[in-house]
Amino acid sequence: MAKFDEDVELDTSQVEDQRGRGGFARGGAAVGGLGIVGVIIMLLIQVLGGGGGGTLPNLDDLNGTQVGGGAPPSDIAQECRTGADANTKEVCRIVGYTNSIQKYWLGEFKAQGERYSQARTVFYTGGVNTGCGAASSAVGPFYCPPDQRVYIDLGFFDELQSKFGAQGGPFAEAYVIAHEYGHHVQNLSGILDKVSRDRRTGPNSAAVRSELQADCLAGVWAKHAVETGYITNLTQDDINRALDAAASVGDDRIQESIQGRVTPENWTHGSSAARQRWFGVGFQQGTPTACDTFSPATVE
Repeated sequence: MAKFDEDVELDTSQVEDQRGRGGFARGGAAVGGLGIVGVIIMLLIQVLGGGGGGTLPNLDDLNGTQVGGGAPPSDIAQECRTGADANTKEVCRIVGYTNSIQKYWLGEFKAQGERYSQARTVFYTGGVNTGCGAASSAVGPFYCPPDQRVYIDLGFFDELQSKFGAQGGPFAEAYVIAHEYGHHVQNLSGILDKVSRDRRTGPNSAAVRSELQADCLAGVWAKHAVETGYITNLTQDDINRALDAAASVGDDRIQESIQGRVTPENWTHGSSAARQRWFGVGFQQGTPTACDTFSPATVE
């Protein structure tokens, strides 16, 4: 199992702990289904559950709704100091993954003569205000382009196993975070702006291609995770658990589970097989240039 270097210092400035704070929405743009699960829960209600149509929910519809609640946030700066903490505490582990992922992308952008702008990972419970409007934890982990933050209710990792049937484990969590930061890379590269203008769904839609590219970019980071100095070893079991997590949130598997049939025309994230395949491409080739999911005629 992947372990953190016990002596490596964790940078908690890259995270925000908003657990238990809640608040009110203040406007903003829709997320657009860019998270690993993004709008899966909403889709189950609006599309898979017979609501019809393939329209993604706009989080602005929640404006004015009070969200949040739960226990007061912990003091992460005190709780998460070194890799030793990341090896024993989930919240510190996510801090460590965030640090490792951003260190890799900082170096990669610099090597290409480009500037990487850091994003923050925001922990919340129940609901949260974002630059994309108000969101509840039912939305799942997501990236919000306007405020350049990754949002996650840590309870999702339990749901990944209980609701989506994933094996779980630390590197399944790493895959989730790395996927969301893949969207941040896309945002900095101007890709998300283009994708947001195409609201079509289906196996080869821009939305699916964007999600599969984020899976691939997650695989690229995994290839170089040990090189960042945060993680000391990576096993085949770790990679298998990341692949299993990717498969568990494939559109086809979720549709089959909920509605008993697969309707590819409504896909927004890609099939289980495609999600696994593109994560594998990134991991095997270890370079972002391998993650061109927009040029091939088909990505499934």
